[in-house]
Amino acid sequence: MSHKEDNKGKGSSHHTDLYAHIPLTCLPIVYHPDYNITFMGLEKLHPFDAGKWGKVIHFLKEEQFLTDENMVEAREASEEDLLVVHTKRYLNKLKWSVVVANITEIPPLIFLPNFLVQRRVLRPLRTQTGGTIMAGKLAIDRGWAVNVGGGFHHCSSDRGGGFCAYADITLAIKFLFERVEGISRATIIDLDAHQGNGHERDFLDDKRVFIMDVYNRYIYPEDTFAKKAIKRKVELDWGTEDSEYLQKVELHTEGSLNEVRPDIIVYNAGTDVLDGDPLGGLSISPQGIVKRDEIVFRAARRRGIPILMVTSGGYQKRTARIIADSILNLHREALIGPEALEGEGSSSMVTSMMSSYGSTGSTSTAV
Repeated sequence: MSHKEDNKGKGSSHHTDLYAHIPLTCLPIVYHPDYNITFMGLEKLHPFDAGKWGKVIHFLKEEQFLTDENMVEAREASEEDLLVVHTKRYLNKLKWSVVVANITEIPPLIFLPNFLVQRRVLRPLRTQTGGTIMAGKLAIDRGWAVNVGGGFHHCSSDRGGGFCAYADITLAIKFLFERVEGISRATIIDLDAHQGNGHERDFLDDKRVFIMDVYNRYIYPEDTFAKKAIKRKVELDWGTEDSEYLQKVELHTEGSLNEVRPDIIVYNAGTDVLDGDPLGGLSISPQGIVKRDEIVFRAARRRGIPILMVTSGGYQKRTARIIADSILNLHREALIGPEALEGEGSSSMVTSMMSSYGSTGSTSTAV
């Protein structure tokens, strides 16, 4: 089925640069150097590795999978783009450094003039948000897409938190609903260690969006109100390990996609489930994360459902290597890449840990 961009009869659709034509010579992997937050070392005051996105790209270039020519350069989401979901009042609040300090959990931002906060902190997050919206359209056109950033799943239309200032997942889905013909159902598979309360609040009463969320039940945000939006809720205990985790991911991914067949899957692939993560509290190995991503992509590709992946949380230096290894594994398994367009008929279920991980699986490298 071909999906045309449809602005007829949709008078509310504003002009956006985020759905501009992307040449077929580009892989649908979206990134911009502006993703990375570097500002006099202040970014080090949050456990988040604020340069991890660039490191992922570095590793993918090193493996000769990506070049500057064959990836898609993200564009910054404009205020008009953001207003598709966000309230004007919320966007105005971000003009106060104290508000941004609270959302990003970097207290010294309070003392910086807001023009610097906009340039050094919010512009990178707006660029990642633009990247997610772009990747949504690319996933429909190509069958899959990866935004190397994004996944700000704690932000909703009128409030941010947990390092999430813009609701990129909600925005990507609303853009597709408003602008692309034939897209009327979405499934969010949120496998970050934290509950995705932002998109849950946004889609609480929207029957077009099915949400599956697998998270540590004991950590932030513990948003009981938002949990009402979750159609498949999988609450994990401290220290959950690979075997139980992968079994639950596969069971509930398959179950969710059998229950409702969406037109698009948004996969929030947080790596804060990694053993030793200071915030996630789970004990998943690097191989387990790679296998998890393969399970989700295989389920989507086997059904011919377009999938958009965002990278979300992950608070250790080694997560960038793991994200790169996972993308390389998806390519090796023909779940992404040009050949993946023909590879949708594959029906093999994921049942065992992959033997090929060892070739790219070094995770001891300090980045």
